[in-house]
Amino acid sequence: MDMLNKTGMAEALREYIKNDRPFLGICLGLQLLFDYSEENGPVEGLRLIPGAVGRFESSNGLRVPHIGWNALQFQQSSVILEGTKGHRVYFVHSYRAIPSDANKDWVSATCNYGGEFIAAIKKGNVHAVQFHPEKSGTVGLGILKGFLTGNNSNLGKTPDLAEYQSPKHASNLAKRVIACLDVRTNDKGDLVVTKGDQYDVRELSEEREVRNLGKPVELAGQYYRDGADEVTFLNITGFRDFPLDDLPMLEVLRCTSENVFVPLTIGGGIRDFRDKHGRYYSSLEVASEYFRSGADKISIGSDAVFAAEEYLKTGIKTGKTSLEQISYVYGNQAVVVSIDPRRAYLQRPDDVPFKTVKLSHPGPRGEQYAWYQCTVNGGREGRPIGAYELAKAVEELGAGEILLNCIDCDGQGQGFDIDLVKLISDAVNIPVIASSGAGAVEHFSEVFEQTSASAALAAGIFHRKEVPILAVKEHLRNQGIEVRL
Repeated sequence: MDMLNKTGMAEALREYIKNDRPFLGICLGLQLLFDYSEENGPVEGLRLIPGAVGRFESSNGLRVPHIGWNALQFQQSSVILEGTKGHRVYFVHSYRAIPSDANKDWVSATCNYGGEFIAAIKKGNVHAVQFHPEKSGTVGLGILKGFLTGNNSNLGKTPDLAEYQSPKHASNLAKRVIACLDVRTNDKGDLVVTKGDQYDVRELSEEREVRNLGKPVELAGQYYRDGADEVTFLNITGFRDFPLDDLPMLEVLRCTSENVFVPLTIGGGIRDFRDKHGRYYSSLEVASEYFRSGADKISIGSDAVFAAEEYLKTGIKTGKTSLEQISYVYGNQAVVVSIDPRRAYLQRPDDVPFKTVKLSHPGPRGEQYAWYQCTVNGGREGRPIGAYELAKAVEELGAGEILLNCIDCDGQGQGFDIDLVKLISDAVNIPVIASSGAGAVEHFSEVFEQTSASAALAAGIFHRKEVPILAVKEHLRNQGIEVRL
């Protein structure tokens, strides 16, 4: 709104909408139509729709931001929403508007997340949605087509509201299944998707070549067609290389975003840099280039560990760390913190000043307890901070989501570290993505049934075609776990 007011566009946009000109607002484009927003405010909106935009209430255990695929409940028919029958669309936001008698004439669809909120509005030629159609797969592309043409020809007739609200259709936030691609150059200089065995990506042969499991853009496109809810790229040499010099990786993002219409996350090397000519680049500049190249979220690893250590030492939020800067400019929903811990076994829980867990399975010497030591630089260096302490700190500093790895489980195919995932997902109020160790469909239902994880990520089993994404989702559905199909 500040920018709209400064440029004189606020009044022009208000008049444009009042005159019933074609308009489609997405996410913030819906929120600015209301009277005001509490985000960084209160900030006055365009005052076209009665009501305020407020933050989701997280004190009752609700995870904020609201990230993922959720269902719509229809209040009036809308040509642009016709194809969403029985499907979910992708949301990522921390603030929402509440339906009321004063704005009910505008509301075309609501959604439920800790209570009912406005998911879409329609009046005449004016439309707006809280979700992201451009990231909602073929269903979302149909919404955009419906707006542009006024006729969503592949989506059928005007919706029957009673049928739409039938219990047989999608109703709640789905658990997400995420495909991860670890990307690096091999010894020949080609950019390849690889996979580590406890973070070692080289073959055990005499040549010790980088394990090559395919081309990044092709694999990402295949996983999108297979039903992946998100695709994550991890530039696994980014911790030592200057990412803005990595033009092939930026091109991978650009090409993928042209054909993959689900959220894309990129991680690796997001921190302050000086290039070989001595020019300084802030972490915000690095992240901005990733966003411009097609990323929806960025993942911060080592730099978040150092920021958390300093914050725990001083108790001061400087606003200067990469995590804080990127979260402030782009919103915490755009910032994922990747945690790479390793189990450190203990005989007694009070042997270290970090949060410990009683293990479900004893350690190699019969140890009953462990703490999870965080690492940096691709798992090469241990740090004096535990995963629990790190997770709590980065949530305070502005992380919107946690990608929780486990070096001990990586590439083993024996399942996620349930003790670790439960520890972290119970400790924070932001979504947690379980990673490392998936080897069978049962491992996904196990992590969702025994922990509060919002998503589960896998790599090798998808790359090697050992377990198809569809098989994972069908298994989860058969176990009574809601997924997007």
